[in-house]
Amino acid sequence: MPGWVIRTVRIVEGFNYYVGRAAMLLFFALGAILLWSIIAKAFFRPPLWTQEMSQFTLVAYFMLGGAYALQLGANVRMDLLYQRWSPRRRAMVDAVTVFAMILFLGVIIWGGLDSVIYALEVGERSRSVWRPYLAPVKIIIVTGAAMMLLQSVCFLIRDIAFLRGKEF
Repeated sequence: MPGWVIRTVRIVEGFNYYVGRAAMLLFFALGAILLWSIIAKAFFRPPLWTQEMSQFTLVAYFMLGGAYALQLGANVRMDLLYQRWSPRRRAMVDAVTVFAMILFLGVIIWGGLDSVIYALEVGERSRSVWRPYLAPVKIIIVTGAAMMLLQSVCFLIRDIAFLRGKEF
């Protein structure tokens, strides 16, 4: 593999690692939002923003942590056959099946970009009483899908390198 490819894979994986680790902290933000919602409903007037804010926080947690979860191998896989295969056969199957994931993520990004552009142009807001702008959460969704797409390409490069006998 050329040196620039190896450097690019390491940069992408390093970026995904640090963003994923930072996204883990959103779990605590989600807990704080839900705790405030419970306390406010019990003692004060119920807040209008907590339900949607908790949904947006969960979307950010899930999407920004997706590439990191892929790195860790925390994704769902049919281990019934996969665990019995040799590392070489796993790499061959992964090198072929990764294209389904790349296609899926590409479609999400393509549709998501149209949705982000629309939300920014129109100033799209939620239909709830709180009416937050939807562009930030849509940008996070597209960014998370792009990070997972780049991580998938890194997997493909690593599998090809392994099959050529040049692991890195």
